[in-house]
Amino acid sequence: PCSDRDMCGIIAYLGPRQALEILLHGLQRMEYRGYDSAGIAVLSQLADAAGSGSEGAAAAASAAAPGTAHPVKVVKRAGKVARLAAAVEAAGIEGSLGIGHTRWSTHGPPNDSNSHPHCSAGCEVSVVHNGVLENYGSLKKMLQAKGYTFSSDTDTEVLAHLVFDTRKEHPALAPEEAVRKALTLVTGAFGVVFLFSDQPDLLVGARRGSPLILGVGEGEYLLASDASAIVEHTKHVVYLEEDTLVTVRRGGYSISHITETGADGKPLPHDPEVVELELSLEKIEKGGHPHFMIKEIMEQPEVLANAMRGRILDDGSIHLGGIKPLLPRIAKASRIIICACGTSLHAGMVAEYLIESMCRVPVEVEYASEFRYRTPIIKEDDVVIAISQSGETADTLAAVKLAKEAGALCLGFVNVVGSSIARQTDAGVYLHVGPEIGVASTKAFTGQVVVLSMFALALAAERGTLSKEELASRGLALRDSTKLIAGALANADKAYEMAKSFRFAHSFLYLGRGFNYPVALEGALKLKEISYIHAEGYAAAEMKHGPIALIDAFMPVVIMAPKTDPTYDKIKANMEEVAARDGCLIVVTDEGNDEFDSRAEHVLKVPESPEWIAPLVYSIPLQLLSYYIAAFRKCPIDQPRNLAKSVTVE
Repeated sequence: PCSDRDMCGIIAYLGPRQALEILLHGLQRMEYRGYDSAGIAVLSQLADAAGSGSEGAAAAASAAAPGTAHPVKVVKRAGKVARLAAAVEAAGIEGSLGIGHTRWSTHGPPNDSNSHPHCSAGCEVSVVHNGVLENYGSLKKMLQAKGYTFSSDTDTEVLAHLVFDTRKEHPALAPEEAVRKALTLVTGAFGVVFLFSDQPDLLVGARRGSPLILGVGEGEYLLASDASAIVEHTKHVVYLEEDTLVTVRRGGYSISHITETGADGKPLPHDPEVVELELSLEKIEKGGHPHFMIKEIMEQPEVLANAMRGRILDDGSIHLGGIKPLLPRIAKASRIIICACGTSLHAGMVAEYLIESMCRVPVEVEYASEFRYRTPIIKEDDVVIAISQSGETADTLAAVKLAKEAGALCLGFVNVVGSSIARQTDAGVYLHVGPEIGVASTKAFTGQVVVLSMFALALAAERGTLSKEELASRGLALRDSTKLIAGALANADKAYEMAKSFRFAHSFLYLGRGFNYPVALEGALKLKEISYIHAEGYAAAEMKHGPIALIDAFMPVVIMAPKTDPTYDKIKANMEEVAARDGCLIVVTDEGNDEFDSRAEHVLKVPESPEWIAPLVYSIPLQLLSYYIAAFRKCPIDQPRNLAKSVTVE
């Protein structure tokens, strides 16, 4: 199976064109998600109906009635999509119906056998799958007892045999109903697409806990786990809801609930609207940069300005349409709980400082993965905020479900429009920073901080905890923060030069206080994610409670030291403690502050900013330093090992 950080990628095509090229290009578009193997399955056209090109494929597909078995050509390879493309190049694969997949291993090592698609013994049923089947062990034993044999270590292969067995035992069932019946036996998460050798006019998709999108083109349909795989073919999509199944034929599609039925006992139909993607091809290209990560770092002034456009007015007031009707209820909350994972958690920690200082509301920041399992105390007057770039993070989604069951108001702060968190929360705010392709989050982090800052200001206005003058001043200061970020980016050459020597380091410490403590955590995370150098972030005062034992001349220590920080003098004392132990000091401080020039080995300077805006500015040199160190180490920056873009299973 796959963990989708959106780990793994699904692409499927049904239409008049040759499927193979569309599948391969779709898989290439999703490479940023992280994967270790890839594969395709194409329903071949029959020889007696074959012509050449797309017209021949379409004619062949419609020539044989359902029930006539077509050959299914399956090619799978461990490694990159390029290796798969080389394998299929000489295979002469033709057909206008196919499925493809990129896999990130969870059950079984990355090899050709464990790659998707997986098939029944005679390729009567082929399937691609994102997610984890929690009860696959018991299902596998049941199928083995019936004589089925397995050729892989994965849980996904169970689905192919299970659906085949269901059709065998219930021959009168339509294929989509066989899928529905089989899925009622499954426990766990799945985004799946099935292809049948005797159904040249059919794809069946379903989702539970893992995203799936239907692309509606002109006379053609695509199914995918990621919009980037289909945007070059259509911008009209349907986001499948939780626990729904889609039946796709050349003449149209229908969507229904997997388990819910109407009064007539038939599956309850579902008719979500077709929406237009905000994504464009230009936004998912590198734009002349060597990696998506550096492109996304450099475009932060522009995309953050977009995130604030129309939301911070000329008088400094804040307008967040998505939550405005609920602000009176939010203002009465006895507590705000923020649930997130990874980088989003660090943005939530910044929000804790923002909301408590500006709004005087207690805030708790929770790892969503822990929150969902520790029987938390949630009250009806609590507000739970879920933060996720993709909007599909499994643990964060589970936290939302738990909070809603307890009666709390749930807000979603996500980047991907139409994502599961956006649909399942009561209200929320989109980041609007554009697609983030690089696995290591950069502009999504600053985008989250910007949007959470606007939220804090809007809430402070509703609660009356800041004067109108202060609110206006802060609103305009936030809008102007893009200039400070641009100034920090202008010093990229300094980070580049530092990276030449620090690429040889084995470990880093990052220290910050107050608003910059989460920045220290985020800086350490960025470095370990893409350079594979061990790094840890700490609240600077905690250094003496253990980490100080690690400090020597070979340990780079990065300290955030803005002069606007109320604890600036204490930060200087922390720096002296590092220097006294011959630690390798890297200080990030304000332009014009020369106090560290003779004490630190390296000083990175950024434009001076108010204390509460500092996280936006101080995160920039840390992003740059991580990127350049990874580049000098020749690491696969956009696709670091063992990582992918969003985690949609546990």
